[in-house]
Amino acid sequence: MEKVFESERIIFIRPEMDLIPDYLKMVNDIENVATYISDRREPYTEQEEYDYMKDKLDNNAMMFSMIEKESGKFIGNTEFFNIKGDEAELGIAVTGGMQNKGYGREAINRMVYYGFCEGGFRRIVLEVYAANPRAIHVYEECGFTVYDRNDKDVFMEMTIGDGGNV
Repeated sequence: MEKVFESERIIFIRPEMDLIPDYLKMVNDIENVATYISDRREPYTEQEEYDYMKDKLDNNAMMFSMIEKESGKFIGNTEFFNIKGDEAELGIAVTGGMQNKGYGREAINRMVYYGFCEGGFRRIVLEVYAANPRAIHVYEECGFTVYDRNDKDVFMEMTIGDGGNV
């Protein structure tokens, strides 16, 4: 396990092929996870997840798996993607069993700090389904503000100097 950084309760590591069963369980949890991260509703296969992770690793993606310090349990994944200069999009997925424990908020705050201080970003954006008010609330608590919306999505941002948790 290659620790990249950590927060109070989370170790952020590079993704590992050994975690593919955990990744699959998370992305195939339609009710608690998949509904909020994509429009896909059919389960991903092990080969699809392997190919996806191999691509992320081969391209040195700014993706991290989150591991609970106390138990060593898999919490979820978070990533900066669509990187353009000093701007990146943030994504996060937390397994159903680890939701409602504050890990999402803790991970978002740590990723924002990492992105601004280590990644060199000046603006971090994200897109969240409008039908996910719980996530929108957490993002707002972490310092993100809405800059656009439509019937399906809410677009949020944080820039250096916004008063976020950096």
